[in-house]
Amino acid sequence: MRSLERSGTFQLGDLRVRRLGYGAMHLSGAGVFGPPQDRDAALAVLREAVAAGVNHIDTSDYYGPHITNQLIREALHPYPDDLVIVTKIGVRRGPDGSVLEATSPDELIRAVHDNLRNLGVDVLDIVNLRNVFDDAHRGGELIDAGLTILADLQRQGLVRHIGLSNVTPAQITAGRRICDIVCVQNRYNLAHRSDDELIDRLADDGIAYVPFFPLGGLGTLQSSTLSHVARLVNATTAQVALAWLLHRAPNMLLIPGTSSLTHLRENIAAAGITLPDTALEALSGGAQIASRAKGGA
Repeated sequence: MRSLERSGTFQLGDLRVRRLGYGAMHLSGAGVFGPPQDRDAALAVLREAVAAGVNHIDTSDYYGPHITNQLIREALHPYPDDLVIVTKIGVRRGPDGSVLEATSPDELIRAVHDNLRNLGVDVLDIVNLRNVFDDAHRGGELIDAGLTILADLQRQGLVRHIGLSNVTPAQITAGRRICDIVCVQNRYNLAHRSDDELIDRLADDGIAYVPFFPLGGLGTLQSSTLSHVARLVNATTAQVALAWLLHRAPNMLLIPGTSSLTHLRENIAAAGITLPDTALEALSGGAQIASRAKGGA
């Protein structure tokens, strides 16, 4: 059995994926903007991920913009029958690389068609509607209006399944009144666990939880406990963090991203790591784990 297969599988609607997937955000240029520094390396990462058994890729057409999806198409099209590509809408990039909301009906519809065109598919497996508003009222309005649009596109056959990103439990509940939600993508990792209760509720309902920034995002996860466990199981701290997430809940799907073949292989190997009960208790309990800025003290 390949190490990736040890992560198990989970059902996304009528699609079954391995629980350790791949996030394609870092394949474009610095700041997720412009072309990659090494296009051949980006293509190689995608091809090796799928060759290793990854069948869940997370992306968006605003990565680049357009570039990451075009790379996926160049590297992998025609796609394997079991490959599930999840994309998200609600954001666009300005000419200067700025990240801007794109939440009007026309912008959401255009984003779906951009993803279809650049990925080279007739239907998108899963589209996540991303909440870009800190204000709960505006966020709620976006969920209501955006999911209504996505549900209509689903009826047209352009979208297979629908998910939500960067949302509160109340927004998820409201969204589920409009359409079926197969996955929720929020920030969660060893240092940021505010969604603990939500994860368990979603698991009971058979809805996947997909943590973004599983390894800290703009920072790196650090603690003496994490380092100790890594030495104990002869792994990197990043691999331990991923292994802990896989253990955390059966509905947890991971999409660690990288543009490095070395890091890709390390991430995939995390699926084969077994953490002792004592290590799980230490990591899940009161261990102080921080996310520190990369390069910081």
